[in-house]
Amino acid sequence: MGIALLIVGGLVCATAIVVLLISIWLVGIYNNLVKLRERIKNAFAQIDVQLKRRWDLIPNLVETAKGYMKHERETLEAVIQARNQAASAGQRASGDPGDPQAIQALMGAEAMLSGSMGRLFALMENYPDLKANENMLNVQEELTTTENKVAFARQAYNDSVQSYMTARDIFPNNFVVGFFSGKFKPAESWVIEDESEKQTPQVSF
Repeated sequence: MGIALLIVGGLVCATAIVVLLISIWLVGIYNNLVKLRERIKNAFAQIDVQLKRRWDLIPNLVETAKGYMKHERETLEAVIQARNQAASAGQRASGDPGDPQAIQALMGAEAMLSGSMGRLFALMENYPDLKANENMLNVQEELTTTENKVAFARQAYNDSVQSYMTARDIFPNNFVVGFFSGKFKPAESWVIEDESEKQTPQVSF
C-alpha cells in the first residue's frame, strides 16, 4: 500500500512539474509576443514624431508660396487639404499602431500629400523669386531632413512588424496567438509602392 502511495505521489509530482514547465514556457511565449507588439508601438511613435514635424512645416511653406504664386490657389489649397487629411489619419494611427486599417489609411493619406507636394514643387520652378526666398530655402531644407528621418523611422518600424509577424505565425507561438486572438492581431508594414513617395520632391535652388 505504501509503495502504491509513493508511486501515485511520484506521478502527481511529476505531472505537476510538467504542467509547471509547460506553463512557464507558454508564459514566456506570451511575454515575448507582448514585447514585440510594444516594439511596434515604440517604432511607430518615432514615425509619428517626424510626420508631425513635417505637417507643422507645410503651412509655413504654403504661406510663403502664397506671396509669389497668387494664381496657383487651387494647388496650394490641395496641399493644405492633403496635409490636414494626413494629420487626421496620423492621429488615428498613433492611437492604435497595431490596427492595419489605421496604418493603411495613413499610408494612403501620405501618398496623397506627397503627390500634392510634388505638384507644388514642380510649379515652383516657374517662380525664380520664390525659389530664392530665404524662408523657402530654410523650410525646404528642414523638409528634406525630416523626410530622411521619416524614412529611417519607417524602416525601423517595418523591421519591428516583420519580427512580430514572424514570431506570431510560427509554431507553437501561433497556438498562443489563437488562444489570445484579441491581443495579438496582425500588424501592417508601411509599404511604399510609388517610387516618388520615397523621397522629398526636390527643388533646384
